[in-house]
Amino acid sequence: MSRMTGKYRTLTQLAGVVVLMGSLAWASVPLYDLFCRVTGFGGVTARGTGSDEILDQTIKIRFDASISRGMPWEFKPVEREMEIRIGETGLAFYEAHNPTDHPIAGQASYNVAPYAAGGYFTKVDCFCFTEQVLQPGETVLMPVSFYVDPAILEDAEGKYVHTITLGYTFYEIDLPEEAQAALRLSDSPTDIN
Repeated sequence: MSRMTGKYRTLTQLAGVVVLMGSLAWASVPLYDLFCRVTGFGGVTARGTGSDEILDQTIKIRFDASISRGMPWEFKPVEREMEIRIGETGLAFYEAHNPTDHPIAGQASYNVAPYAAGGYFTKVDCFCFTEQVLQPGETVLMPVSFYVDPAILEDAEGKYVHTITLGYTFYEIDLPEEAQAALRLSDSPTDIN
């Protein structure tokens, strides 16, 4: 009987380990995202409303764009770089084009390089905060407004940053319910009786 109890105990412990590992795997992405947003680790930017302090010192901002494999959009920055004063709110545009004959929804992920600048690069408004739906042949300009927090100059690594690169990657997502419903309506035959 003790031999069977030992097997059940081992089996129960093994099942517990599997459940624990599955739970950790499931929670790892949201927890890592939260960690990056709080610390700026991995080049994740902050969100804000604007800086109260604008310095005379400038910093160069470069803009990069890419699309994930299989995403049929064309996507690029309108302006490749700009120079702004630290604390000053900048405004940049990215252009997206849907060359297909059907609507496509996309979501942008972003990063900032170097990583030391991630926590100080603050987005005020960004197209990456919401999903985007482009109709067939549609081209749109998508704005991002931002500033570099003056506190970057007090950071041990950040004070040596003279150029920041803001990069976006667009990937395809499922069409929202409203867009799917509109597509079904436009594809349905009309009754002329």
